[in-house]
Amino acid sequence: EEAGLHCGSGKILVMDDDEILLDVIGAMLEGMGYEAEFAQDGKQALEKYALAQQDGAPFDAVIMDLIIPAGMGGREAMEQLRAIDPQARVIVSSGYSNNSVMADYESYGFSDVIAKPYRFSDLSKKLRQVLRN
Repeated sequence: EEAGLHCGSGKILVMDDDEILLDVIGAMLEGMGYEAEFAQDGKQALEKYALAQQDGAPFDAVIMDLIIPAGMGGREAMEQLRAIDPQARVIVSSGYSNNSVMADYESYGFSDVIAKPYRFSDLSKKLRQVLRN
């Protein structure tokens, strides 16, 4: 699985309400050379993103879960994130591949899409594409 992985550097913000998934994605990102920070919902992600911008240490990319049952999900957060940073590089993630946002992610302001569950190689490829643009 590790053959062909793209290693990089930079800060990645991951928004998901699943603690186990955050641990796994964090380990994947760190294994590829990235620094990972986490948010449980869109509100927390927006706060962390804005604070990083103000501190002069912005995130290089964001991975947002589309659906957060007990909080703000990726679609709503993305609308507000574009107001903070129109150039934000954001990958939308979901296990619901039939959602209209997943099918037409660019119309909602996302840079790319990744369906759950995903592998190391999937994440590596998406980050390489998003960070290159």
